[in-house]
Amino acid sequence: MARSLANIIYKGLAASPAARPTATGSFYQSILRFSTSVPNDPDTHEDFRPTSKIEKSGLSLSSIFLICNAMRIKSLDVKENPVMIYMKGVPDLPRCGFSALAVRVLKEYSIPLSARNILEDQELKNAVKSFSHWPTFPQIFINGEFVGGSDIILNMHQNGELKQKLEEVATKHQ
Repeated sequence: MARSLANIIYKGLAASPAARPTATGSFYQSILRFSTSVPNDPDTHEDFRPTSKIEKSGLSLSSIFLICNAMRIKSLDVKENPVMIYMKGVPDLPRCGFSALAVRVLKEYSIPLSARNILEDQELKNAVKSFSHWPTFPQIFINGEFVGGSDIILNMHQNGELKQKLEEVATKHQ
């Protein structure tokens, strides 16, 4: 009985139009004509159309670039340098009064100072802003922690907090 049932099913399939050879080829090619890989095919329901997760997330390429730069800032600049300042200009030639003030205060402590000029790289500037959630420059990081700008550094210098924080840097990196 099982054999006769198999013969009936086989004969039924063989009699179907899809099983007959077509101008394009075999049974399998006939079936494949019903599948689609065309993203905008009107016969494909929207639930089955290919989608881009990036497009649905609302992220643009520039924001993805910012995220990557922010990760690079955190892993390279901030973690590898005990005192890091993102500023307008460079420590020897600041291009902003606030940056000059921050450098002058930090140089009082004779500690190694690493700096990046945000005027040379707009993407770096935006990435630093998004990393620290702080809109203005200079931005100072000590021991991988965002401290603030020139006004905060000056205030910390005046009340002795900066000396204490930078002594930790000196002992940690000797």
